[in-house]
Amino acid sequence: MASEDVKPSESAVSTIVNLAEEAKMAREGVVKAPSLAVLSVCKSLVAGGVAGGVSRTAVAPLERLKILLQVQNPHNIKYNGTIQGLKYIWRTEGFRGLFKGNGTNCARIVPNSAVKFFSYEQASKGILLLYRDQTGNEDAQLTPLLRLGAGACAGIIAMSATYPMDMVRGRLTVQTENSPFQYRGMFHALSTVLREEGPRALYKGWLPSVIGVVPYVGLNFAVYESLKDWLIKSRPFGLVEDTDLSVTTRLACGAAAGTVGQTVAYPLDVIRRRMQMGGWSNAASVITGDGRSKAPLEYTGMIDAFRKTVRHEGFGALYKGLVPNSVKVVPSIAIAFVTYEMVKDVLGVEIRISD
Repeated sequence: MASEDVKPSESAVSTIVNLAEEAKMAREGVVKAPSLAVLSVCKSLVAGGVAGGVSRTAVAPLERLKILLQVQNPHNIKYNGTIQGLKYIWRTEGFRGLFKGNGTNCARIVPNSAVKFFSYEQASKGILLLYRDQTGNEDAQLTPLLRLGAGACAGIIAMSATYPMDMVRGRLTVQTENSPFQYRGMFHALSTVLREEGPRALYKGWLPSVIGVVPYVGLNFAVYESLKDWLIKSRPFGLVEDTDLSVTTRLACGAAAGTVGQTVAYPLDVIRRRMQMGGWSNAASVITGDGRSKAPLEYTGMIDAFRKTVRHEGFGALYKGLVPNSVKVVPSIAIAFVTYEMVKDVLGVEIRISD
């Protein structure tokens, strides 16, 4: 969603990378459910894992700053903007501080993609069977809209399967040297949360994450297709040749679509992160305000989190961290796309779209 985790139909790695392929599928009108060999799937997972890891690492400082801005105690502000925030992290925590939580973020890529591959194929088959049954056409194939629905289902399932890793990643990300208790890593954080807060704590903030898929996926698809159609019809600045868009133009459309989708769904990401921090008995100093200010709020649920955030900090609090989140969109997409294509070529992965 507004975050890296609530994404639309990712088939391998990154949402926007696959939008280029989706454009071609959409032009064809119908798309058959993919049937990939095990070896091809494994190669695609490797390419996706590498591309995702490289792109996420490249923008990790902006991702960490975004989360810090989202959850910091409003009565003891330490991070106040993108430039100041990055400088403060560098000054107080050094170079390594810019990448806290990135290891766990990257570790989620392969299992997330694996679950998504399997879920997408099964969801596609199920939706196709229902579609054929309703239309009475045994030869009917998945339309772009139905494929989008299958991708959304796969995204929700994959996000849910790896959500505990995202939950502890958020807590690892906001730790500083002044935090009263230090998680030593992903597995230590998982075991500690499980022992001290119970299994349900690993899914704090899950509901807004799932709800955020709907506006993000819908807007992403709608804006991308609208931009693509407008460019093909109006042909501004010579961006279109022979009714086809260049890779650069498709990526630009994907970036614009992703930015719109993230902006609309962003408040749900803020609420998700704040709910993840709830119940943390030895919370990081950025949450508690170093004990010199009011205690962080506790939330009974998503609605309560929205209500308290707006009441105590105003509507603008729902968009804290939006600037660094938006800044990282373009470089993240470009790096993921280039890396994915390079690794795919090295491994000899061929992705074909059948008519």
